[in-house]
Amino acid sequence: MDRYRTPRARRPRAALLALTAATGLLLTACSAGGAAGPAEGKARTGGAGTVREDPGGHLSTFALDVDTASYAYARRTLADGLRPEQGTVRPEEFVNSFRQDYRRPDGNGFTVTVDGARTGRPGWSLVRVGLATRPAAPDASRPPAALTFVIDTSGSMDEPGRLDLAQHALNTLTDRLRDDDSVALVTFSGNAETVLPMTRLGGHRGRVHDAVDSLTARNATDLGAGVEEGYATAVEGLRKGATNRVVLISDALANTGETSADAILRRIDGARREHGVTLFGVGVGSEYGDSLMERLADRGDGHTVYVSDRGEADKAFTGQLPRNIELTARDAKAQVAFDPHTVTRFRLIGYDDRKVADRDFRDDRVDGGEVGPGHTVTALYAVRTRPGARGHLATATVRWLDPRTRDPHEASGALETGALTGSVWRAGPRFQVTAVAAYFADALRAGAEDTPALPGAASLTGLARRAAGLAATTEDPDVRALADAIRRASRIEPAE
Repeated sequence: MDRYRTPRARRPRAALLALTAATGLLLTACSAGGAAGPAEGKARTGGAGTVREDPGGHLSTFALDVDTASYAYARRTLADGLRPEQGTVRPEEFVNSFRQDYRRPDGNGFTVTVDGARTGRPGWSLVRVGLATRPAAPDASRPPAALTFVIDTSGSMDEPGRLDLAQHALNTLTDRLRDDDSVALVTFSGNAETVLPMTRLGGHRGRVHDAVDSLTARNATDLGAGVEEGYATAVEGLRKGATNRVVLISDALANTGETSADAILRRIDGARREHGVTLFGVGVGSEYGDSLMERLADRGDGHTVYVSDRGEADKAFTGQLPRNIELTARDAKAQVAFDPHTVTRFRLIGYDDRKVADRDFRDDRVDGGEVGPGHTVTALYAVRTRPGARGHLATATVRWLDPRTRDPHEASGALETGALTGSVWRAGPRFQVTAVAAYFADALRAGAEDTPALPGAASLTGLARRAAGLAATTEDPDVRALADAIRRASRIEPAE
């Protein structure tokens, strides 16, 4: 049996790791052209994951994912001198945490970029599928937002970096939003209550600030009651033509009431489906219920981010919010078809809990991912080609629904074997950053039976050197932070 078989979905993807991307993702969702000269697909209408590595299969289908919480929380954990638990490491969120340079479409929808490079392991390459939406429009031209904030005020939120950080972020956001935006505030501890009904900000910012400043931590954590009350408040204050979203800010350490993500979501399923209210999860705290929060956001047609300090919160709420309030694609899915004449095996890196059956690619009743303007989504594959193979390698197709009309659209891009760069480390800088992020995530998950080392992987020390060189080349502070995180990981012994 080949050691590069598809990993089984083994953990509920995680959660709410994130005020950093926080408000940026509040209302939305997220790689670069290498020296290989990527083929870019043109949008076309028409009529599908995850990996299938058995020799008889050639399709990989998954729902798009723009979460970045896993990477943000891993950095926080490493900064505390600990390695993150393997189950909280989601490689796609590491990969999607970095800026990319894909070509952007002129209107709604996606461009598709497919490129790749050979690894140091004979026959194996890394193939990257990059999807990009149009640039974000100026804040003044976006639709209004109707945001229902559901704030955890349980006892565990009393620790520094939890409720105080949430209050800082909410006050920052209140000043950043437009006068025609609306905000509601729901709190939960042992029970849930609406502290502020849906309120237009114009002329009422002081009222919102007072409500935020009055929040205090109490006792138990009935997260299910909070989510249910939040959706009821959102539906009551629903605004047509606006982005209606529930924003859950919590450490997700639920200890009373309903604690199952599926059961909680069943309670609010009508509001989610009938009114299109999406859930955005913002994680805080050095300890949090990663699995619960991540699952809530996934099943609630939303996203998760994680924020650990005021700098990250400010960046997310003031820098990323304007380009994330508007949705450009709903229920977006991708399907990659590998040519069996040139490819013998492949493995999708990450997206473990975003699998979609190949037959459901064009079934628009099947949930996909929600994506907004100004974002990219990257999927990286380990691909084994036949000896001496020449010709077509893969075609990637993305399918999405127009957020207003619900009409389906598709776009595609393709890759030939001749376009593969000779080495990952001779590809373009952004491709290399993508590879380093994936190798880093894989190293942190090492030891799990279903996550073998990626082909061409370097040691953590070697990856740190690569990242440091790329930080100098790109002059990107995020890549510099990646190098620092890898160095920290290299000095910490993995848990037994």
